[in-house]
Amino acid sequence: MAKEPGPLTRLSEAVRERQLSATTLVTESLRRLDAAQPSLNVAAELSYDDALETAGRVDQGEELSGLLLGAPTLIKDLEDWRGHPTRKGSVALRDAPAALANGTVPGRLVSAGAIPVGKSTLPEFAIEGYTANLLTGVTRNPWNAEYSPGGSSGGSAAAIAAGLVLIGTATDGGGSVRIPASLCGLVGLKPTNGMIGRWPTPDWIDYSTDGPLATSVDDLRLLYDVMVGPVAGDPSTPTLAMTRQMIRDDGLPLIVFAAERTSPLGPLPPAVATAFRGAVDAFADLLSLRVIWKEPEGFFADGDPDLDWFTVCAAEHVAALGRAWVEEHMNEFHPATQEFLGTGLDVSIDAYLESRRRRFLYVRTMDQLLGQNGLLLSPSVASEGWLADGRLDDSAQTHGLPPHVYSTAMQNITGNPAISVPMGQLSTGLPFGLQITAPHFRDYRLLDLADQIESAYPWPRTAPGYESLESVLLS
Repeated sequence: MAKEPGPLTRLSEAVRERQLSATTLVTESLRRLDAAQPSLNVAAELSYDDALETAGRVDQGEELSGLLLGAPTLIKDLEDWRGHPTRKGSVALRDAPAALANGTVPGRLVSAGAIPVGKSTLPEFAIEGYTANLLTGVTRNPWNAEYSPGGSSGGSAAAIAAGLVLIGTATDGGGSVRIPASLCGLVGLKPTNGMIGRWPTPDWIDYSTDGPLATSVDDLRLLYDVMVGPVAGDPSTPTLAMTRQMIRDDGLPLIVFAAERTSPLGPLPPAVATAFRGAVDAFADLLSLRVIWKEPEGFFADGDPDLDWFTVCAAEHVAALGRAWVEEHMNEFHPATQEFLGTGLDVSIDAYLESRRRRFLYVRTMDQLLGQNGLLLSPSVASEGWLADGRLDDSAQTHGLPPHVYSTAMQNITGNPAISVPMGQLSTGLPFGLQITAPHFRDYRLLDLADQIESAYPWPRTAPGYESLESVLLS
């Protein structure tokens, strides 16, 4: 039986065909955001007047084009939305001026008919794997409110998983699409670096990219098609003609590798290891392919990408914000931000360049491993989750996560595309996400594979206790 289209696809089509008014859709989204905000805290800002005015123009026939017509959207408060401040979850930016223009991806979404209804929450400056800051407070996971939806795109992911909006923008510099996708039961893609053109310069220059989050692969593909493409200023982006050629890449993998980790950070928690093994077996059965297992020790012979990621990103973030500004505002930052940027202040030019140079070795390792037709399977998150305030468990005294809970930074360093697909549930009640990494520019192959997984092993469209927008508006 054919898979039903995703809610974004169905509802935008209904608005285009005048079966549903954009005002009805946006009003219901805002009502849900209002109702869920006290418990989930997903919005850094809500903009009722702007959203309803735009929806009214759609209903009056002034705007009737675009693949995303009428779709209620949260813009991550790291990205610019014209007429609204970009505070980046920081008390130090509480008086930020309104943005004069839309960021690259928000602009492309709006051009395709999406209607922003507000800004989504994030950890300060998007530097953590949990979504809590001193400006907007703690964001919670709709699957289990004691736990975090992950980060840094946690507000967007939680809002999508709870059926509050159809679109929530996300960025990924070290896992910020894939971590919340895994913990919130969504499918999320970190594209090949450069496939979605980046402007202005990201804080983590070579590692960061935008990427889509969705409840279905159908919707994820739609969002990616809208987001993808070059932008003036990004030296790594392919041309539009090259991008269109990549869409036709429908080849299947010939070899599959699996690794619990790609850095020697210790064994996975038993429940995560069990879920991962089960997901690998299911994937192998689905494609009738043998899996070759690799050990973390020696995966990269010339360094540790997880450690180098921290060195490079901490230093580059200080440079992006300005050393003098960081030192001036240090006492206003969240404790986790103080630790991260404090490390960045102390990184020497030699240490930074040594870490940067090792990137070529990591890319070469992955290129040689995957070739043109290989895949690497790994957990999207090497943990059963962490508390919403950023502690690993109740016994932890400090807010901040240890390196061994992460499993996503390597792909940002090497630039490989990676997708997180829901495949199971953990004892915490949170979903388990399988991470699939492909060779460079095989992004559409990952979408094809995720589509097969969704058809064979479908996952819930929303967290338990929540309803999708389509279930109410198209019933």
